[in-house]
Amino acid sequence: MKKNNNAQRIGQLSAIAAMMLAGSVHAADAFSSDSEWMTGDWGGERTKLIEQGIDIKMDYVGEVGGNLHGGYNDDKTARYADQFGLGVALDLQKLWGWDNTQAKIQFTNRNGYNISNDRVGDPRAGTLSSSQEVYGRGHMVRLTQLWIKHQFFDNKLDIKAGYFGEGEDFNTFPCEFQNLAFCGSQVGNWATNIWYNWPVSQAAIRVKYNINDELYAQIGAYNQNPSQLEHGNGFKLSGSGTKGTVLPVELVWSPNPNSLPGEYRVGYYKSTADANDVREDVNGFDAATTGDAYRTHSSKHGYWFVAQQQLTSHNGDKSRGLSIAANATFHDKDTNFIDNYQSVMFVYKGPFDARPKDDVGIGAARIHVNNDVKKNAELLNVTNGVSNYDDATFSPIRETEYNYEINYGFHVTNWLTVRPNLQYITHPGGVDEVDNALVAGLKIQSTF
Repeated sequence: MKKNNNAQRIGQLSAIAAMMLAGSVHAADAFSSDSEWMTGDWGGERTKLIEQGIDIKMDYVGEVGGNLHGGYNDDKTARYADQFGLGVALDLQKLWGWDNTQAKIQFTNRNGYNISNDRVGDPRAGTLSSSQEVYGRGHMVRLTQLWIKHQFFDNKLDIKAGYFGEGEDFNTFPCEFQNLAFCGSQVGNWATNIWYNWPVSQAAIRVKYNINDELYAQIGAYNQNPSQLEHGNGFKLSGSGTKGTVLPVELVWSPNPNSLPGEYRVGYYKSTADANDVREDVNGFDAATTGDAYRTHSSKHGYWFVAQQQLTSHNGDKSRGLSIAANATFHDKDTNFIDNYQSVMFVYKGPFDARPKDDVGIGAARIHVNNDVKKNAELLNVTNGVSNYDDATFSPIRETEYNYEINYGFHVTNWLTVRPNLQYITHPGGVDEVDNALVAGLKIQSTF
């Protein structure tokens, strides 16, 4: 009840703020389809603020997921999850004369429920991906960004420090789909309890060096603190609860073949925190059989590859055309639940002359559970004397989950995109006994 009350208060405050802002703008500006903001330019004041170095950020993402067929529970329903964002980007050179220096503060608030947890997936196993990517990390307000960065040596060297997540700079990827397997930094989705994606922030530093106009290398250090995931710790800035440090490195190449943009990323991460083995005990035997504590490793690691390339333009218009994207991540088989993931996506921007800013997308993803995790579950079932999947004490055997999505993004205005989609999930949670599921989705993205 308390969570619902908090969400209601935040919603009321957001609505009041939006009405106040809308009331301060000229009528022609608010809700104008040509404006990049729903509340308009505030009578020109917003542009003046940006020129002075203050760019106010307000946005909203809402996602509906409904189970149309199959899944663990075919009792049809729909769930809604959303996120409000409020922040400000600061150009400190314009504000205070600090050359080549920027800063940002960002707050987020998430609410709602997810169709994947108990309808698509077996609640004992869940799903590996999520049909509503915006769901997760608690119904609470979080400090998501608090950082400052500065460029040195004619912008060759870029240093960023403060509180932020790995996925802002490493293994970055856009979010033009609703299924989590196609949205955002994928390492954070599969590197269990290590890499915290948006909206969670950590004390961090990132150093980037621009080798040339198309190539740069970067390295980072991120505080690994599981207590920051806990409810009520959305504004925690202390280091209490720290387990170690996540150290990512990455090389990024951004070519423009035929004047069409591309981006290719290859990277590696290592966590210095202790990590439990997924199968072996302290003596190297099967922990599920011996009952002894799982073996502890002094670190865990993984690597990734990301490719994005626009392939065509539309009648010479480079803002339209077909693009392809691919993701792959590989993880430590001793300690990580997921050992590998791959996906491929195609997006066509401006498919129709009458709708030049719309887009259509299709994607497929494969998520593979570590074979040692599967074997550990099999041994647990033998040890517990259960073999019937319907037994409440049975540990579901998880192998590979496949996710597919097709969507169409209606660019309703410059500040509103509505993206209906259909998702198909085979072996939800990697569990063969769960029926393949068909999910209808609707994603709403708006900038205030």
